[in-house]
Amino acid sequence: MKKLLYTCISLFLFILILFGLYKVSISRSFQFFGDITSSINTEERVVALTFDDGPTKYTREVLDILKEKNISATFYVIGSDLEKHSDIGAAIVVEGHELGNHSYSHPRFFLKFQSFIDNEIQRTNELIGQAGFDGKITFRPPYGKKLFGLPWYLMIHRIDTVTWDVEPDSFGSESDFIVQHTIENVKNGSIILLHPLCESCNGQRDAIPKIIDALHEQGYKFLTVSELLRLDQN
Repeated sequence: MKKLLYTCISLFLFILILFGLYKVSISRSFQFFGDITSSINTEERVVALTFDDGPTKYTREVLDILKEKNISATFYVIGSDLEKHSDIGAAIVVEGHELGNHSYSHPRFFLKFQSFIDNEIQRTNELIGQAGFDGKITFRPPYGKKLFGLPWYLMIHRIDTVTWDVEPDSFGSESDFIVQHTIENVKNGSIILLHPLCESCNGQRDAIPKIIDALHEQGYKFLTVSELLRLDQN
């Protein structure tokens, strides 16, 4: 009887530990090592608009919107895509935007050797530098997932982990929904995440100017992620 009880308790604790590790792995605001930022605490009416993946042929459309609205954004690029579209990566930088690292091949960073993590991050950092970006490069984990190895590597190499606190296109793809969700959830210091660079991402692209206009009407100013982080340090 005691053996069965101990087995049940051990199994329960094992499941509890696994659940806890899972929650940490998907947390937007906590990791075991190093700094992670999903938003900043500030009384200023500022936000950062960020785009994941690419660059792709649809990036030009997004750049034209940002140029028309006269705001700067942060593009978390995939190294393999940047390698294919180096001209578009360079255009992002020339037009005053920021490049962030979203890994080279967009893997899930679970049970990966440090050599694999190093190659994914440093290879992409080199490509970002070749695109002309000379600022501090932040990292966004693919799928927002991380546990031990990735945060440890980032901490050792003094690379900031940046996630988000507003992610409208994770709940719906229609333009009006994306705009409304953003307006309802944004706050001072928010980091907004969109995925507007794929072929089927028309809703996200259509939402960008509407989000910008709506937040401008509420008095928000758009910063790059680095500008937002510097504001947090002051």
